[in-house]
Amino acid sequence: MTPPVLHDFLLDRMVRAVELVRERLARATAALEQTGVPYAVIGGNAVAAWVARVDEAAVRNTRDVDILLRRADLPAARAALEKTGLDLFVKPDAKARDAVHVVFAAERVRPEYALPAPDVAESESPTTFRVLNLDALLRMKLTSFRRKDQVHVLDMVGVGLIDASWLSRLPPELAARLKELLDTPEG
Repeated sequence: MTPPVLHDFLLDRMVRAVELVRERLARATAALEQTGVPYAVIGGNAVAAWVARVDEAAVRNTRDVDILLRRADLPAARAALEKTGLDLFVKPDAKARDAVHVVFAAERVRPEYALPAPDVAESESPTTFRVLNLDALLRMKLTSFRRKDQVHVLDMVGVGLIDASWLSRLPPELAARLKELLDTPEG
């Protein structure tokens, strides 16, 4: 059994890790909002924002902050975020956990991806920050289709945001991926 002091210490560290990501997200989006740089939150935080609308208990934590920007807005975004002490990482494989990761709108994240990332215009502002709309977020997750992207799609399926009716909305390659997940949700 874990000693009470160590237990409390570990619990505090776990809670703080989640809070640090949320604080970084809040600082980054506030800076972009204040300077008028068009953006959309993507990745795990976007999935969490959508899932939380339906079931807070189903929200999965994420360890990073991913933002969609237009390439032309990168200098203004970098300047805005640097004023808050945040760094931008533009590479798709960036590992810095204390940074804001950028994906460029309307460009392929990787050359082999069938579709480019959506534009920031495919977003909405349900709270204090802009988040990619559900259609665009699903396309991004199905285009990447890494294990964590599959889990994110299954999270959205699990709370009823996505179902088989979405298959007809997607390009054939992405529809096949969604069907695979719907048919075998346990992998």
